[in-house]
Amino acid sequence: MQLSEPTTAAAADTRVARRLRTAAAVLFASLPAIARAADSGTASDAPANQLDFSGLLYGEASRVAVIEPIAKLTHRFANGQSLSGQLGIDGITGASPTGALPSGKVTTVTSASGNVTTSAADQIPTTKFNDIRASFDADYAVPVGTLFKSTLGGHFSREKDYQSTGANAQFALDVLQRLSTITVGGGFNHDTSFPTGGTHAPFTDGTTVLTTDPQGKDVTTWMVGLSRVVTRRLLVGANVSGTNEKGYLTEPYKVLSVVDTDGYPVSTLTEKRPDTRTRKSVLGSAVYHLADDVLYLSYRRYWDDWDIRSHTIDVRYRHELGADTWWEPHVRYYAQSEARFHTWGFAQGAALPQYATSDYRLGKLNTLTLGLMYGFHLLDYPGTFTIRGEYMSQFGETHPEGAVGVQKSYSLMPGLSIGSLTAGYSIGW
Repeated sequence: MQLSEPTTAAAADTRVARRLRTAAAVLFASLPAIARAADSGTASDAPANQLDFSGLLYGEASRVAVIEPIAKLTHRFANGQSLSGQLGIDGITGASPTGALPSGKVTTVTSASGNVTTSAADQIPTTKFNDIRASFDADYAVPVGTLFKSTLGGHFSREKDYQSTGANAQFALDVLQRLSTITVGGGFNHDTSFPTGGTHAPFTDGTTVLTTDPQGKDVTTWMVGLSRVVTRRLLVGANVSGTNEKGYLTEPYKVLSVVDTDGYPVSTLTEKRPDTRTRKSVLGSAVYHLADDVLYLSYRRYWDDWDIRSHTIDVRYRHELGADTWWEPHVRYYAQSEARFHTWGFAQGAALPQYATSDYRLGKLNTLTLGLMYGFHLLDYPGTFTIRGEYMSQFGETHPEGAVGVQKSYSLMPGLSIGSLTAGYSIGW
């Protein structure tokens, strides 16, 4: 069977997570600035112009590699308004799991573009790919008086087989002697998928093209948050966010294996997912400013109507080494349950369900992230430099319930090691 070129799992995860992260992280991202303002008693003086640049190197062991430069320019007007634009380019290459089970023998798969991938007997089948993604984001912030601020934004991104266009708005109001801030926001995205070779009919061998027309998806997000300055050193916050997705939610390149009674795959079928998804999350955050250092804590609870439940604990500690340097260790733990229609494959001759996927990103998994950022200023040179390195270990059910025959001896979700290195530079004038 010939399969179409897959999008990278990293890119797909980025598209899904970006919308949740945008809503859920708005409050948490603003906490350090608010904490500094609360500690000094006044808002920090910001430069009229600011340029932020970062470069990311990301790699999954034996799978995906990403290089991503990002540049953001912000101009602040004398009346308090600000306009910012951000441009990002992702270069992505590597190999993505197809969703099929280990075959028990050496296999070779050829993609629609001619890429050939050979898998060992106990290896999870993958398909090679490469892609370039470009994105542009813009935000316009308008304060109204001294207590109210509105921010309007837009987003556009394009890659080989996917396009996303969206807009968002956020409104913040300071109350109770400006010690509390109420934030509400929302956004809308229209995403379009145009898979290489067309969209295949679900639960078929991949040779039946359902349509060559683009497949659309509409995404609506919302967020309500509250932050409170408790003391000169302590700031706490909480928000609730949600996402509603409607349209084509199936990954067009993922397949499922059909196995015989001994566990050997005899064929593969394309997957099928529901055409709606509702996500919700609750995020609690706290920032505590010690004599010099700053401690950041957050906990996020997530659930959706695909029956995925997750917990995320995030801890950062900024340790000042001096006037011009600091360290910031980072620890993050994530635990996720599986979607109700997640399966590792079908038994030969069994009746097919309404929906099914073997995508490990919708299975039961855990991740542990350890990171360290170093920030510094160079003498007689303007701007701030940062270097951040992170290592993430991903693990799940290596021998899940339901595996049959030879599949019991294989690691269906082996541990995955992921590393990233980010260098940043920020300057204002």
